[in-house]
Amino acid sequence: MVRILIIEDEIIIARFIEQQLRNNFNCETRVAVSRSEAETAMAEMLPHLLLCDIQLEAELSGIHLVTNLRRRYAFEVIYITSYETRSIIEKAAATQPANYLIKPIDDSQLFAGVQLVISRLNAEDRIGKPMLPTSTLFSETELRILRLIREKKTTMEIAETLHLSRFTIKNHRHNICRKLELADENNALLKWVVQNGHLLK
Repeated sequence: MVRILIIEDEIIIARFIEQQLRNNFNCETRVAVSRSEAETAMAEMLPHLLLCDIQLEAELSGIHLVTNLRRRYAFEVIYITSYETRSIIEKAAATQPANYLIKPIDDSQLFAGVQLVISRLNAEDRIGKPMLPTSTLFSETELRILRLIREKKTTMEIAETLHLSRFTIKNHRHNICRKLELADENNALLKWVVQNGHLLK
């Protein structure tokens, strides 16, 4: 089920959007009317998609909010705003939004804008997840092992490459699985690496 967070400080508009989403999509929704509520919702809900008003709390803060959230979470965003100026659109575009809807919004416009994004979400497994701080989560040896797993190396091949015993590599793999809360088996870790290889810079 797609998780959608609506960040809109005009509650009537927010509830209209929420009702339209529930009527037309198999989704879980939540409304945040301020930056602080949005921060809390992101951590608790891990939404796949944000529908975010650019003007929050009497200032152009929606773009700044999305910019900050992008450092910690993977998600798509659709901006909803009454601003149509080129400069505002350019600022919004810098955060790589999936779409941009101009108020007042009707149900057909909302459906079309959201449908285009939802159709892509299933192909993006990283969406709706926190960005893992791999540099602090894993040791340098663990990162090297993960990168070699990404290259489809076996435990023996990794041991030879790193000049370590295969038992040491198995212990490292066990520790990595524990940190990621994965089942301690080869397929679980390999699947994680395939899905999150972009994090192993």
